Amino acid sequence: MRLNECRPGQIGTIVGTVGNGPLVQRLMEMGVIAGARIRVVRLAPLGDPMEVELHGYRLSIRKAEAGVVEVSI
Repeated sequence: MRLNECRPGQIGTIVGTVGNGPLVQRLMEMGVIAGARIRVVRLAPLGDPMEVELHGYRLSIRKAEAGVVEVSI
């Protein structure tokens, strides 16, 4: 399942990322790495961006960016 398919309140574990490049590198620098627990906190009123919590902090990312992150629920 991709992170952008998750609903608010869902908790999962990051399995990995799809592809490589500047976007994946930036996500990894922000702590989006395999094995990390991630929780979808909420979605913006129009559904994009989404706020997630991992490693004890919250991060807002666009749904397109979240689409490269694979999670297991």
